[in-house]
Amino acid sequence: MKWFDYESPKTVEAAVALLATPGKSVRALAGGTDLIVQMRTGRREADLVVDIKAIPELNQLAFDAAGGLTLGAAVECYRVYQHDEVKKAYPGLIDAASLIGGTQIQGRASIGGNLANAAPSADVVPALIALSATCVIAGPGGERTVPVEEFCLAPGKNQLKPGELLVAIRIPAPEAHSGSSYLRFIPRNEMDIAVAGAGVSVVLDGDRIASARIALASVAPTPLFVPEAGAALAGKPADATSIAAAAQIAASAAKPISDMRGTAEYRTHLCEVLTRRALQIAIDRAKEAN
Repeated sequence: MKWFDYESPKTVEAAVALLATPGKSVRALAGGTDLIVQMRTGRREADLVVDIKAIPELNQLAFDAAGGLTLGAAVECYRVYQHDEVKKAYPGLIDAASLIGGTQIQGRASIGGNLANAAPSADVVPALIALSATCVIAGPGGERTVPVEEFCLAPGKNQLKPGELLVAIRIPAPEAHSGSSYLRFIPRNEMDIAVAGAGVSVVLDGDRIASARIALASVAPTPLFVPEAGAALAGKPADATSIAAAAQIAASAAKPISDMRGTAEYRTHLCEVLTRRALQIAIDRAKEAN
């Protein structure tokens, strides 16, 4: 690992100023569970590392039944899945947050960091897409928002421009009779990268599906939003036939590669299976919701 400078600003404005330092390679550090490993192996380099853990806005975890969830970019995974109201409102997010690394990693890693790392296999991103989450970004030009499905541009590349910082993730309040779920397949029981994953959310209207959103992990250069799969469920009975049709659409949208963890054909098959199972879980949760 090459020598680098370190700063720990206490405000968003100070962090933005440091991230915009001219002539230097600058990286933001939230939990560091990705960045430090990448710097040690030479995958990434930095002249300056900006530790954003001490900024209050990035540590905010605020839920309101009407306004939804504001999740600071540095909030650790364990804080999310130990929050009783968040657990009840966003079960799909909890599914994903509890899968990132092991218990020790979850004490340091953040939801925002998992998103900003922009890995195609990121567990939390499909769950956030399914929940219609948006990114709050601060930069030299002020603040802007981006839907999570537009945030990741390529493996390891995101929407952040020089000097910009992911401040928070906002998730709308869950609708009545809604449910969400995230499932992945890995070769081992834990501490592995998804061969494929599926994040879904549904809203029920009686015994029919009013709306749905479906996103996939590890089967495209970025986490993949499949709006046509969700649209195929709108107005349909919440039954196995409707679920199977949407799962097939999701699988057909996948653009996987073959590697040491699985063939493209295997990943496509997993997309169908995981989407089908995740939808059934989300529907069951929606039926139990108040």
